[in-house]
Amino acid sequence: MTPRPPLPPFDATSARIKVRLAEDAWNSRDPERVAGVYTEDTVWRNRAEFPVGREQVRLFLQRKWARELDYRLIKELWAFDGAPGSCRLAVRFAYEWHDDSGHWFRSYGNENWEFTEAGLMRRRFASINDLPIADAERKFHWPLGRRPDEHPGLDELGL
Repeated sequence: MTPRPPLPPFDATSARIKVRLAEDAWNSRDPERVAGVYTEDTVWRNRAEFPVGREQVRLFLQRKWARELDYRLIKELWAFDGAPGSCRLAVRFAYEWHDDSGHWFRSYGNENWEFTEAGLMRRRFASINDLPIADAERKFHWPLGRRPDEHPGLDELGL
């Protein structure tokens, strides 16, 4: 497998880079691109779904983005273990999306990630809550795709 830098063990800088690269991939809404950073035998927990393996993850993401329209995500590093050989990160995130009826939501969550030495994600455990919001309450206003560097993060937005 092709390594996916930055590689563990993570320091504060490399952990933040890893989180931003994940955010960028998810904001592409490209199931192939996103699934490619996980091991072939990856194990997930995402709400009530438990995909196992890269192919199940890809199919999960296809369903997700067919339902969660105009998806925009911000991820932030919450914690990391800087010990030699450590390969775990904790991340918090929020994303905004609407359904096919035009109802907007902000989804909040936390993820625990475990990586291989090659930097591929082996395990992803996510806990997520959805908050219905009015269009006027939206805070993520960039064109679809990568969040611009100058756009505030979760802390700056008070989220």
